[in-house]
Amino acid sequence: MKFTVGIALSPLEQLPALAKTAEEVGFASIALPDSLFYMESAAAKYPYTADGSRFWGADTPWVDPLIATAAMAAVTTTLRFYTNVLKLGSRNPLLLARQVGSVANLSGNRFGFGVGIGWAPEEFEWCGVPYARRGARVDEMIEVIKLVLAGGMVEYHGEFFDFDKLQISPAPSQPVPFYVGGHTAVALRRAAKVGDGWASAMMTYDELVTTIGTLRELRAEYDRADDPFEIQAVCVDKFGRAGYQDLADAGVTDAITMPWLADGIGFDGPIEAKQESMRKFAAEYITDPIVAAS
Repeated sequence: MKFTVGIALSPLEQLPALAKTAEEVGFASIALPDSLFYMESAAAKYPYTADGSRFWGADTPWVDPLIATAAMAAVTTTLRFYTNVLKLGSRNPLLLARQVGSVANLSGNRFGFGVGIGWAPEEFEWCGVPYARRGARVDEMIEVIKLVLAGGMVEYHGEFFDFDKLQISPAPSQPVPFYVGGHTAVALRRAAKVGDGWASAMMTYDELVTTIGTLRELRAEYDRADDPFEIQAVCVDKFGRAGYQDLADAGVTDAITMPWLADGIGFDGPIEAKQESMRKFAAEYITDPIVAAS
């Protein structure tokens, strides 16, 4: 099982140093969150907390994940990066294809595109995109972005997006992996059908086991059971070597962690303390790898 460092809510000036340390001690990837803006009053509840409240405030630092990837890729050589997850619904697919292709090229194909729809009506409406039929719209967006990133002269004529022949160059020299986020039945079906993996938000171990089982059934339904497929998980109740072994045995391929939180260091803690937590974590769990039971 691989381990990924989540950098959500960290001060922006810490990101290059966190990436360099992650690479030095053996983490596989950096997971980058996405938030466009903080609305003072939200029309919808946040779906990944028990009471629907947001666990960040108006002054909490966020960075565009594609720009952050470019900055961190510039100071590393082997570390991978993926969005966890970028909210597609409020954005334009052609602009995103240009950005994703640029990041893939500049990073040497070390980027994976984790995608979701987005939960906040304001992010759609205030960016000029209707909130209604957002799922169908995102399905077309994924088709458009994959089509353009494959290279060459392409055209698309769908319900939401329509364009004649165009080409964005250079195309990435390797396919960009698409990881689909979301916990709903529709999201899981989307991941099984078109994704190279699935990304969780915060879930319990039991919830993960059930979801992974559902994904296996759906992938078999789409005749994709033997295709490589990542399970990127944020588990809230399995820790320690035995806990991570349970996750690996359940089918998790990539555990997303924030080692400093386990040491009582906050999101805005000093960089030196975070780096020390990463070194301790790597010595305990990465130097002696955790392998799923066959």
